[in-house]
Amino acid sequence: MEIVVLALAFVLFAVTTIEKTPKSSVLTKQVQAALSALEQLSTKRDRENLARFGITAKSALGVSMANIQKLAKKLGHDHELACALWDTGCYEARLLMAFVAEPARVTPAQMERWCKEFDNWAVCDTLCFFLFDRVPHAWDKIRKWSSQRPEFVKRAAFALLASIAGHDKQAGDATFLEGLALIERAASDERNFVKKAVSWAVRRIGRRNPALNRAAVALSARLAASNDRTERWLGRSAHKELTSALVERALSAKKKPAKKSAPTASPKRAEKINPKKKIAPRLARGKK
Repeated sequence: MEIVVLALAFVLFAVTTIEKTPKSSVLTKQVQAALSALEQLSTKRDRENLARFGITAKSALGVSMANIQKLAKKLGHDHELACALWDTGCYEARLLMAFVAEPARVTPAQMERWCKEFDNWAVCDTLCFFLFDRVPHAWDKIRKWSSQRPEFVKRAAFALLASIAGHDKQAGDATFLEGLALIERAASDERNFVKKAVSWAVRRIGRRNPALNRAAVALSARLAASNDRTERWLGRSAHKELTSALVERALSAKKKPAKKSAPTASPKRAEKINPKKKIAPRLARGKK
């Protein structure tokens, strides 16, 4: 906790100093301040966790996601800073940029460049889950990336689809039915990081509402009966979850309209109709 406080204090000091610096060097100083804060937040345990979670990252410091998010909250949204953080190549700086970037200012070209540089599942999923799913052209990238060969580019398509399925409460069913078609097309890709993202996507779509659940269950049943081993694995695991009692209860709850709360009596009214309020004073007087 002390390390976090010191790191955030350092950022605050650096930002105050930057405000007095010529604009030409402001961004450089901001990046240096953010990297210094990340270094102060790094721990041996967090560095060891990278290998434990199967994350192969270049220039990794070893900073927990919780501390990265705390630092991002302190920095606020700054798209130029986010782009500069990405360009450092530092693993934690690239995670940090997902929270600092401004979704409305992310361009299709930036999404393409960043996606091509994904070199582990954690950076891929963090950008998809916290940034790309809020970008207006996200669906265009899902369609494009889902048919590309590089492992983390293809993973990004389905990690992004899963993220939107969980976060976008206003999207209609038609787009997610299209997503299920993309899933079926990619279901035979046996590469670990692709098939797990595809599985994630079909399960998130199947949890949105009863109609999409039926469509996702039907797809899962077809895949479970496939002669392809990867398709069978995907279909069986998704079908088991999407037909579970837990998911069925959650979907049933979405069908039911919210119950109207009964009107509560005002304090004065409640006092009049409560017999205990009338009896208690008499009992007290009788004991005296």
